[in-house]
Amino acid sequence: MTSPADPPNGAGASGPGLKLLAVTACPTGIAHTYMAAEKLAQAAESLGHSMKVETQGSIGAENVLSDNDVSQADGIIIAADKDVDRSRFIGKRVLVVGVADGIHRPERLIEQVRNAPVYQGDGHEAQRGAASAASDGGKGRSVTYKALMNGVSYMIPFVVVGGLLIAVSLALGGDTTSKGIVIPDDSFWKTVNDIGSIGFELMIPALSGYIAYAIADRPALVPGMVGGWIAAHGELYDSEAGAGFIGAIVTGFLAGYLVLWIKRVKVPKFVQPIMPIIVIPIVATSALGLFFIYVLGEPISWVFERLTDWLGGLTGTSAALLGIILGLMIAFDMGGPVNKTAFLFGAGLVSKNPEVMGACAAAIPVPPLGQGLATLLRRRMFDDQERETGLAALFMGFFGITEGAIPFAAARPARVIPANMLGGAVAGAIAGVASVEDNVPHGGPIVAVLGAVGGVPMFFVAVVVGTAVTALVTIALMSVGGGGRGADADAGAGGVAEAAVAGEAASLAPSSAGTPVLAGVGSGGGTGAASAAVTASDATAPKAVSGSAAEPRDGGKAEAAPEAAEAAPEAGDQVLSGYLTEQTVKERLAADGKDAAIREMAELLAATGKVADTAELVRAAFAREDQGTTGLGEEIAIPHAKTDAVTAPVVGFARSPEGIEWGAPDGTKARLVFMIAVPEAAAGDEHLRILALLSRKLMGAEFRERLLGAADVGAILRVLGEIE
Repeated sequence: MTSPADPPNGAGASGPGLKLLAVTACPTGIAHTYMAAEKLAQAAESLGHSMKVETQGSIGAENVLSDNDVSQADGIIIAADKDVDRSRFIGKRVLVVGVADGIHRPERLIEQVRNAPVYQGDGHEAQRGAASAASDGGKGRSVTYKALMNGVSYMIPFVVVGGLLIAVSLALGGDTTSKGIVIPDDSFWKTVNDIGSIGFELMIPALSGYIAYAIADRPALVPGMVGGWIAAHGELYDSEAGAGFIGAIVTGFLAGYLVLWIKRVKVPKFVQPIMPIIVIPIVATSALGLFFIYVLGEPISWVFERLTDWLGGLTGTSAALLGIILGLMIAFDMGGPVNKTAFLFGAGLVSKNPEVMGACAAAIPVPPLGQGLATLLRRRMFDDQERETGLAALFMGFFGITEGAIPFAAARPARVIPANMLGGAVAGAIAGVASVEDNVPHGGPIVAVLGAVGGVPMFFVAVVVGTAVTALVTIALMSVGGGGRGADADAGAGGVAEAAVAGEAASLAPSSAGTPVLAGVGSGGGTGAASAAVTASDATAPKAVSGSAAEPRDGGKAEAAPEAAEAAPEAGDQVLSGYLTEQTVKERLAADGKDAAIREMAELLAATGKVADTAELVRAAFAREDQGTTGLGEEIAIPHAKTDAVTAPVVGFARSPEGIEWGAPDGTKARLVFMIAVPEAAAGDEHLRILALLSRKLMGAEFRERLLGAADVGAILRVLGEIE
C-alpha cells in the first residue's frame, strides 16, 4: 500500500512542482477523453507541475499509470464520466470530477487536488471529492447516471445470451400446446432452454449488483446482486410476479447507498480489515433482503392482486379499451408485476376467452421489435453495442420475449417506456377490435407461425403497426430530448457537450462491437458530441496520448519549435495522413450559417473527385447534426458523415473570421471548421485516429491562434502538418 502523498512544503502554483497523475474517460471513449487529457497536461505545465495522464477509451487504457508513478504521485485527478477503478490509488489524494471539468476547469482541479481527501480504499473519500466538485459547479455526469449505465452495460450480455438461447430452443424444439410453447423434458433443446433461462434469470441481479458496485465498490456487489435476485423472484414475498428490472434498479441504488452509509460508521481498528469482505456485505445483504421482502414486497403483491381484480372487472367491456389497457401494461415493465398481471390474466382466460390473450400476444413483441427497428431506422442515434443489442431484440421479439427491450428501457426510461407503452396499446387495440385469438399462453409472431392464432392477418397488422409506432416515437423522443442516453440523466452543461457529440461513434465508428455504456449516442442512447467523436480511436492513437496529453512538454511550446517548422510539409503536401490536401483547404468561408457552411464544405470536398454525390453527403452531414451539434466549443466545429456518397476518406478545413453559430456548449461561434467524410466500408480506425489527434491538438490556444492567423493555404498546411 502506498503512503499518503502530501504536497511538498510550499508546493503550489508558484512553488516547487508537484508530481500529479490523472485519468480521463468518457462513456464512449471519444474526443472528451483526449481533450480533458490535453487540457490537464497543459494546465499542469503552465503551473510548473509534472503530470502524466492515462486515457481510458472504448477498448482499453493507454499511457497506463504504473505502480511507480502512483507511489511517487502527490495527487491524482480522475476526470471521468464512467466508473474508474480507484483501488490502485489507496493512500493517495484523489479528486473525482466529470470529464467536462477536466476540459473547462483544469487549473482549478490542480489546486483542489492538493487538499483532496486521501483515498482509503472504500470509495467513500473519492465520492466525497466528486460531490465537492459537483457542488463547486462541476459539469460531469451524476453518480446516479454513471451507476445506472454501469448496471446496464453488465446486464446486456445476459439479456442477449439468455434471450437468444431461449428463442432458438423454442423455435427448434418447441411444441404448441394448451400450456404454451413447450419443449419436451427429454429433448436436447430443453437443455439449451434451461441454459438460456439461467442467463436470463441472472440479468436482473447483474443490473442491480453493478449499479451498487458503481456506487460503493466491491462491498456493495453482493448485497446488490442478492437484492436483485429477491426483486426478480416474487415467490419470496408472496407475489406471483417479481418486481422486474424496475425493482432491480431500486435494489441496486438501495444497496449502493446503504453500503456507503455503513462505511461511515466508526469501528475499532482491529475490525477494519474485515469490514469490506465480511461485515459490510453480511449486514447490507441481510438488511436489504429483509427490507425488500417484508416492506417493499407486500405493496408489490398488493398491486398485483388489485390489478388482477381490476382487469377481471373489465371483461365484457369494449374490446378496444381492454386491448389498450393490456397493451399498456404488457409494455410498461417488461416482466415486472404490471406486465405479469396482464399476461397471467390473459393466460388464465385462454380456454374461455382467447381474444384476451390475443391482445396480449400482439402487444408482447412490440417493445423489443420497436426498439430493434429504431436502431435500424436511425443508426446514428445508437452506439455500436446498442445496434447489436437491437438486432438481438428483433430476434427475441419474434419469439415473444418482451425482456429484449429492457436494456433500452433501463438506459433511457423517460423515452423508451412511453414509446413502448404507446406501441403496445396500439397493437392491443387493433387485436382487440379485430377479435384476434391466441389459443396458447405465449405471444409474438412465433405463435402465429406455429398455428396457434386465429385471425393471423390482423394479428400481424397489429404487431407491425405497434412496432412502427414504438420505433418512431422512440426516435422522436430521443431527437427532441437531445438524442442520447446522456440526455436522460444530464448533470449539467457538461452533459450538453457530451450530447452534442453523442452520435460521433455511431456515425463514424465501425459497426462491430463497441463499448457497453452509452452511452449512448446521440445517449441514442447516446451520449456525447465531442465525446462520441472518437470512440474507436482510443485503441489506435497511443501517440496521441503519450505525447502532449500524457507527458509535459519542455517549455510548453513544442508546436512552435523550429524543429517542428522544419519538419512541416510544404504547401501542397498531404497532411493528416493524406486525407487533407491543398484542394480541401479554404482560407475563408463565404457562408454565415451552419447549413450553408456544411454545403460549402461539401463542395470543397467534392473538388477532390472523391465525392460521388454531393447532395447525399450534405444530407448525411445534416442527419448527423440532427443527433447533436458537432460544434465542440473553443471556436471549433467538426461536421462529419459516414456515407457511400464518398468513395474514399477525405478531410476539409476552412476558416470563418466572423464565426458561425454552431450550437457549441460553450456558446462560442465556430471559426475553425473541419469536415470529415468517410464511406461506410472505410469507417475504420485511421480516420478516427485523425479525429482523436484533431481533438487534442485543437485544445491548444496557441495552435488555434496560429491556424487562424496563417497567411495563406500553404501556411495553413504547414500548421496542420504539426498534427502527427
